[in-house]
Amino acid sequence: MRRSRPPQRINNEESGSAVVEFVFLGLLLLVPVVYFVLTLSQLQAGSFAVVGAADQAAKVYVSKESVPDAAAGAQRAALLVLNDFGFDAAAAEVQIRCSGECLAPGSGVTVEVRLGVQLPLMPSGAGVSGSAISVDASATQLVERYR
Repeated sequence: MRRSRPPQRINNEESGSAVVEFVFLGLLLLVPVVYFVLTLSQLQAGSFAVVGAADQAAKVYVSKESVPDAAAGAQRAALLVLNDFGFDAAAAEVQIRCSGECLAPGSGVTVEVRLGVQLPLMPSGAGVSGSAISVDASATQLVERYR
């Protein structure tokens, strides 16, 4: 006949510490991962915004009849697209270049939009720049011969 062992005593001082360690380490590792994902999302949104803004601004520019109207319309279109994506228009820079004479049939119009993307959850104020990176895009449209 086998003898059974007496039950071992459980040390109550250690009970529940695994849960505390798991929660603490989980939060410690999870917070940087979530912030990294938020930052990448912000950069991706900025990339989409500048591509759309450059494309729309170039299309608006070649559709106008005069150069001053075209430049003003392209600026408004680019800033409208950036606002639609939730970015401040003051952080953007729009440059327009023409190959040859602007608005002459067959000439190309290139619009470049540059945007400083802010870090998420970072305050920006006097003397403090929360800009993580600058994203830019350019788009070229040809002026149609027959308008």
